[in-house]
Amino acid sequence: MDVRETVRVLLADDHALVRAGIRNALQELPGLEIVGEVGDGPALFAALERLQPDLVLIDVAMPNFEPLSAVRKIRSQYEGLRILVVSAYDDDAYVHGLLSAGVDGYHLKDQPLSDLRFAVQRVLAGERWISSPLLDKLLSLERPANLAAGLTLRQRELLRLLQQGLDNQSIALRLCLSVKTVENHLTRLYRQLGVQSRLEAVNFINQHPEILGLPGQIAATPVPAPPPAGRQRLLILLVDDNSRYREQLRHMIGKAYPQALIYEAENISEALHIAERVSPQLALVDVVLGEEDGIACTRRIRALSPASRVVLISAYPDREFHRLGMEAGAVALLDKKDLDSAALRQIIDDVNG
Repeated sequence: MDVRETVRVLLADDHALVRAGIRNALQELPGLEIVGEVGDGPALFAALERLQPDLVLIDVAMPNFEPLSAVRKIRSQYEGLRILVVSAYDDDAYVHGLLSAGVDGYHLKDQPLSDLRFAVQRVLAGERWISSPLLDKLLSLERPANLAAGLTLRQRELLRLLQQGLDNQSIALRLCLSVKTVENHLTRLYRQLGVQSRLEAVNFINQHPEILGLPGQIAATPVPAPPPAGRQRLLILLVDDNSRYREQLRHMIGKAYPQALIYEAENISEALHIAERVSPQLALVDVVLGEEDGIACTRRIRALSPASRVVLISAYPDREFHRLGMEAGAVALLDKKDLDSAALRQIIDDVNG
C-alpha cells in the first residue's frame, strides 16, 4: 500500500444503517477518511476504479456480489488494497474460502466496536485479522471417519427438521420437547457428525442424504398455540438474523431468568407471527435483520402488541438509531457488547415490575 498522509477507506454494505455505524466507529481513528460508500457489487467495482482507496470494508452478502470470485478479481486488480470483510456469516468453510481468496481480515458484525477499530489497525499494518469466535473453527477442518455411524432415530428426525429449516423453538414444539432438551440433542448430534453449526449440519445432510434413512418427509403439522397458563410466565421474543447471537442471548436469559419462555425469530415476518400469537412482554430486536429493518419491525410489533416492550440492540449504535427507534416505540437502544447477563437481568426485572 502506498504511504499516504490520509488512509482512504471505502465502505461496501447494502444497509445504510450499518454503513453509518461503521463510519461513526472509524471516525475515532486518526488519519482515516471515508471516501465513499456503496451498496452492491457493481457499485463496489466502479468505486474502486474511481476512488482508488487504501482499504475496503466489505459485507459479502450484498446484492449482485459473488464474494469468492469478486475478492479474487479485486485482489488481482488492486494488489496493494487492504480488504477487511465485515460480515454476520461465521461458517468456517466460507471464512476459509475468503481468506484463501485474498482478504486480509474477517470481522464478525456482532463483535464489539473496539474490535472493529483494532481489526482496521491490524489490517492496515499489513497483518491478518480474524474475529476470536472464528479461530477455533478454523484450526481444524478435518472430520472424523464414519460420521453417521450409530445415529439414533431421534437424531435422524432432528436432521430432517434441520433440513426443513426449523429453528430450535419450532423443533421443540414439533417434538413436544423443551428448547433446552433440543439444544442438548443438537450439541451431541453436531459432535457426532463432526460439524460446528446448523448450517454445516444441513450441508452434511445434503451431501450424505443416506443418513436420513428411508425416503420420505415427516408430515408438516401446525405449531400449536401456547397454553393459556403460559400467559402467566414472562414471554420474551428474540429477533436477530444471527442464529449464533440468538443462542448466546438465549443462554444468558436462561441463566438470568430460568422461568422465562423464549421465542426466536430471524426476520420481520416470523417476529410478527409470534408477536400476534403470544404478545411477549419483552422483545429484543436487532436494528439490522438481514435485508430488513429492525426499527420497522419494532413499529409493527408495537402495532400488533401495544403492551410489548421493545428493546433495540445493535453492534453499531448511534444517536440516529436511538432517535428513530424511540419514535418507532422502543424503550431503549443497547450496544450488543454491553448486553451481558447483568444487563439482561436488569431489563427483565424492569419488565416484571
